[in-house]
Amino acid sequence: MTATDTPPSAPARAAARSSARDLAQIAVFAALIAALGLPGALYLGGTAVPITFQTLGVMLAGAILGARKGALSVLLFLALVAAGLPLLSGGRGGIAVFVGPSVGYLIGWVLGAAVIGWFTARLLPRYRVLPALLATALGGIAVVYAIGVPVFAAITGTPLEVALLGATVFLPGDVVKVVVTVLVAKGVHRAWPGLIEPATWPGRRRGAEASDAA
Repeated sequence: MTATDTPPSAPARAAARSSARDLAQIAVFAALIAALGLPGALYLGGTAVPITFQTLGVMLAGAILGARKGALSVLLFLALVAAGLPLLSGGRGGIAVFVGPSVGYLIGWVLGAAVIGWFTARLLPRYRVLPALLATALGGIAVVYAIGVPVFAAITGTPLEVALLGATVFLPGDVVKVVVTVLVAKGVHRAWPGLIEPATWPGRRRGAEASDAA
């Protein structure tokens, strides 16, 4: 270091550490989603969309990392799949996956993780179980199905109501995944607070600011 060099400031060092930590967390959860595909895929009733444990990883990413990092972990996983790595359940990978019947569900994973993370930030630091179950079901089931089912119907030429009825085969397993996600996330947030910065609803924030001003 020369005389004209100045060491990085404390905020800069903290920002660098935070960025490195965020990248590590995103990579870990992308790896978790990939690992949950190892048990393989289960096809029921001739459906072209498999039942997989990987949706559990998507829900956990949103509930533990929050909206931004959770969605980025899913995007990283999908980028690796697009690059040809056989990381989807059943050893599937490559660009062909993204023109198949399940592509809507893959897109829904990204948005679902973001929705779960957004609501979870507003449940912290208490993270009550019932609201957490509702938030996780909204992002992990309702949002994913809202994208996945219509896209599946459009690609396969299946009537929407038939596709929606067929999707009910996924519901029992997805409900179990929601419960597991909330129980795991509750323990994680209790043991390691600060993984997600708590947020408040806009109305509550304005009310708090008004109280402080008074």
